[in-house]
Amino acid sequence: MNDKILNIVKNLLSKKSTDVFIQESKSTELKKTLNIFDLLILGVSAVVGTGIFTIIGSAIVGGANGVGAGTAVIISMLIAATASLFSALAYSEMAAMIPVAGSAYTFTYATMGEFMAWMVGWVLMLEYAIGNITVATAWTGYLTQLLKGFKHVLPQFVTNFPFWLRNDFRSVYAFCDKYNIDVHDKMPFIHLPFGLEIPVAVNIPAIFIVLLLTIILIKGVKESTRVAGIMVFVNLSIIISFVIVGSKYVAPDNWLPFAPNGIEGILAGTFIIFFAYIGFDAISTAAEETKNPQRDLPIAIIGTLVLCTILYVSVALVLTGIVPLPHIDTQAPLAHAMRLIGKNWYAGAISVGALCALTSVLLVYQLGTTRIFYAIARDNFLPKNIMQIHPKYKTPHIITWISGLIVIFGALFMDLNISAELCNYGTFASFVIICIEVLILRKTEPDRIRPFKVPFCPLFPILGIILCGCFMVYKALSGGESSLYFVLWVIMGVSIYIAYGYKNKRNNG
Repeated sequence: MNDKILNIVKNLLSKKSTDVFIQESKSTELKKTLNIFDLLILGVSAVVGTGIFTIIGSAIVGGANGVGAGTAVIISMLIAATASLFSALAYSEMAAMIPVAGSAYTFTYATMGEFMAWMVGWVLMLEYAIGNITVATAWTGYLTQLLKGFKHVLPQFVTNFPFWLRNDFRSVYAFCDKYNIDVHDKMPFIHLPFGLEIPVAVNIPAIFIVLLLTIILIKGVKESTRVAGIMVFVNLSIIISFVIVGSKYVAPDNWLPFAPNGIEGILAGTFIIFFAYIGFDAISTAAEETKNPQRDLPIAIIGTLVLCTILYVSVALVLTGIVPLPHIDTQAPLAHAMRLIGKNWYAGAISVGALCALTSVLLVYQLGTTRIFYAIARDNFLPKNIMQIHPKYKTPHIITWISGLIVIFGALFMDLNISAELCNYGTFASFVIICIEVLILRKTEPDRIRPFKVPFCPLFPILGIILCGCFMVYKALSGGESSLYFVLWVIMGVSIYIAYGYKNKRNNG
């Protein structure tokens, strides 16, 4: 009995050599087509959009969950960027040393063993697949706003299509409760015997964009980066033009008081803004399809953070300089600012930019999801037949369809606020673990060639662990359902590993 227990423990802690990972990547069927420009496009696509077009207003003004930072939001941004930088440096070292699909999952398998690798892969699904549900729904919101601007050109059934065709049923219920509206006026029901009713609500635009991007990803990752490149070009053009045009209307008096809520506001703003940096680690998931990963991955990861931070700070300074702090809009802050200075035409451009930004985020997150699935299936924790490569496009088409369907299914039934917070938990957890892994490999494999090395090690990885760990604790102590759901998600992951993954690994690994 003791021998059996010891054998199980040994299997749980068994590691996969970095040399084995690298050898597998050399024989991969995935096409190596990405260069440093492609990787930068992926990184900027995943980071720059949602922060500027959505949460920057809440970080400045505050909301129901806390006070705002005011103009000191630029300090919040720098703190969040610093916390992300420690993890970005760790990702850069690991990705350059082990340029294999799977990101933190792969790195964990090489450092902490089989069980922890599975759990990290499972948690990463929160960051990508679950987080994509929220992004897809936000995409619908901006599309709706854009269509309303064409109400004198397009028919009403297009510009103001039914509420239940652009929301999930939970959102319809919440909307009706908030405004004291009979839910039957906003959503049809299927009537069953015994008085039972099934609500019917389908977010058609979200389903459409996810299906479209799934098809694009099946066509090829290079083709996907081209689409993302177009989206990023439009997105950055609008952001830069906002900074240039808006800077002419900045009134320095609007920057005062600089920090109306002191340290509390700055920290609250940091907590919100940090989520704008989620996604740069998606670059490392494409390592196996990169031509020169040892050189290009670190440059792309760190370059993404630097570029996006410059854009965030520039937009924040112009926004708070144009609009007095109490009047900053939290829903569409940039468009509102342009209206105040008489640039009404810019509101439509902002909506186009937001759609492009969210589309690129969806594309990159979907890519990250498929590549993590691919790495997990290759290690026999999931059925290996799902990792089949398309004979023409050389992409994992079955996994890509599965990932897309997960997002579609979640958008139909999942509470969108909780899905966003679960995404954040997944990100914090992966950031902490990647910093731990750098420390482990520095001890266990000190002589391994590292094309990129985290400077001031072990100080920087330790700071990354402390900062990101504190964010997780802060969120857990702030209450809400997401903490409970995160625990349930972890338990579900353990259950799947025990019921299927462990046995399948033994039978086929």
